[in-house]
Amino acid sequence: MSGSRVVVVGGGVIGLSIAFHLAEAGIDTTLLERGELGSGASRATADVVRSYFAGNPVSSALAVRSLAAYHAFPSRPGIDLPLRQVGYLVLFSEPEQVSAFEADLPDQHAAGVDVGLISVAEAKERNPLIGDLPLAGAAYSPQAYISDTTAIVTAYAEAARRAGADLRTGCPVTGIDTATGTVQTADGEVRGDAIVCAAGAWSASLVRCAGVDLPLTEPIEQELLTTDPLPPGTPEIPVTLHAASGLLIRVRGDRMLIGMGYPGPDREAWRRGVAAQLAITYPSLAGIALHTAVTGLRDASPDRRAFIGHQPGPPAFLYATGFSGHGLCNAPAAGELVRDLYLDQDPGIDVTALAVSPGRTG
Repeated sequence: MSGSRVVVVGGGVIGLSIAFHLAEAGIDTTLLERGELGSGASRATADVVRSYFAGNPVSSALAVRSLAAYHAFPSRPGIDLPLRQVGYLVLFSEPEQVSAFEADLPDQHAAGVDVGLISVAEAKERNPLIGDLPLAGAAYSPQAYISDTTAIVTAYAEAARRAGADLRTGCPVTGIDTATGTVQTADGEVRGDAIVCAAGAWSASLVRCAGVDLPLTEPIEQELLTTDPLPPGTPEIPVTLHAASGLLIRVRGDRMLIGMGYPGPDREAWRRGVAAQLAITYPSLAGIALHTAVTGLRDASPDRRAFIGHQPGPPAFLYATGFSGHGLCNAPAAGELVRDLYLDQDPGIDVTALAVSPGRTG
């Protein structure tokens, strides 16, 4: 049996951020990852970091804090992270969507998000690919950047190791015992004064071992599509979401990267739906071939807000999961919050909104 002050379960961008922030604070940290680092949800991202999450100012506040950390990456943890500002555009089809946006706006601004309502004409200026579909308005936030998830994962891993963290890959966790602080793995047991669950789509069974009732959904498979090369002269556009359908697009190199919800059991029907919506929203892309870009499992919470919290010990149990596809945008803040909860420091944010509570059971 080996030991460590804190054992982090999960080696995606969330777990690695946690390991880095703990090790940087001088805490003996061991991270256990079932596969390779960043091989779960962290490999199925659009490489977009943004601050605006509609109807979810708590996630927006975490994202604003995280964006500041990403901008500071050259000095901490020490890598010139690519951050290409493109902006984030949301298209509203119905007046009710505009009303919901306006009702949410004060909380978004209080969270530090730079976002506002723009006209349909301005939306089409920002994204000339938009067709003549009926729109009631749009939201635009300049706080959206194309980055590199692999670079972020690598930076946190290297910095965590430099700070003394032990990162173990190919080490699936089979169970945890919070009474003794023991984590069972195929390679033996690891014991800590605290256990942190950051296992993403594999979190549900682990937190149940700790007696914590997190209402996580079953793991959801995410798929992003890419197109054939785009027509010459295709303009650079903001990351654009069609709110009614969930169609999300961004330019990646000479192609378009596309997401729209989750494929479900009938993947071919889903792809036909994506192609149909793409043709309606962006007529110049009608008929363009679509191919799988990447797939990966995601965790999800009922309110699409992360669960971050702790049960005091010793041994203590902490959790950071349920990010619902927001993990890349929330990772730096999540690492800071878990570190502060473990050290019993002021995290600078009301973490009660992120903890398990009766109001978040869905």
